[in-house]
Amino acid sequence: MLDTLVTATAPSPPVVDDAALARAAAEGDTRAFERIYRRHSPRLYALLWRLCGGNAARAEDVLQETFIQAWRKLPQFRFESALATWLHRLAVNTALMELRAATFESLDIGESGMDVLAEMAETPRCHATGMDLERALLTLPPRARAVLVLHDIEGWKHQEIAVELQMAVGSSKAQLHRARSLLRTRLGDA
Repeated sequence: MLDTLVTATAPSPPVVDDAALARAAAEGDTRAFERIYRRHSPRLYALLWRLCGGNAARAEDVLQETFIQAWRKLPQFRFESALATWLHRLAVNTALMELRAATFESLDIGESGMDVLAEMAETPRCHATGMDLERALLTLPPRARAVLVLHDIEGWKHQEIAVELQMAVGSSKAQLHRARSLLRTRLGDA
C-alpha cells in the first residue's frame, strides 16, 4: 500500500484588489482605507523621504497629509489609472506643495545620528560613499532633487515627470542634467 502524506492547508484569504478597496473606502469603509494605507505607505514614504531631503519627520508629515487628502478625494477617484499611480501622484504633489511653501530644513541627525555617523566613519569607504551621496542629494535645489529622485530612483520617464511637475520635457531633462552635474561636483568627481 502506498503511504502518502496529505496536508490540508487553510485557503489563504482572497487578495482584495486596490480598486475594490478604493470603492469601499470611498463609501466610508475605514478598514478598507487602512488596508490601502498599509499596502501603499512604505513605498510612498521612501519616495517622500527622498523628496523631503532625508528629513524623516517631514516625510512622515507629508505622508500623513497625502493620506488625509486621499481619504477626502477618494469619492472623486475615477479609476482611469491604478490606485497606486493616483496615490503616487498625490504624494508627489503634496511634497511639491510643501517644497513651494517652505525650504526644507537640513537633516537633523540628533545625538543618535551622531553615533551612527561616528560608526560609519570607522567603516570601509563604500559605506561612506553612500552617506556622501545622501548628503549631496540633500543639498540639491528642490526641483532638481525632485526630478533626479523621480527619474533615477523611481524610474519615471521625462514625459511623466513633466506632466507631474508641470514643466516642459526639456526642462525635466535640464533639471536632471543640473542635478547630476551638481552631484558630481559635490562628490568631487567633476
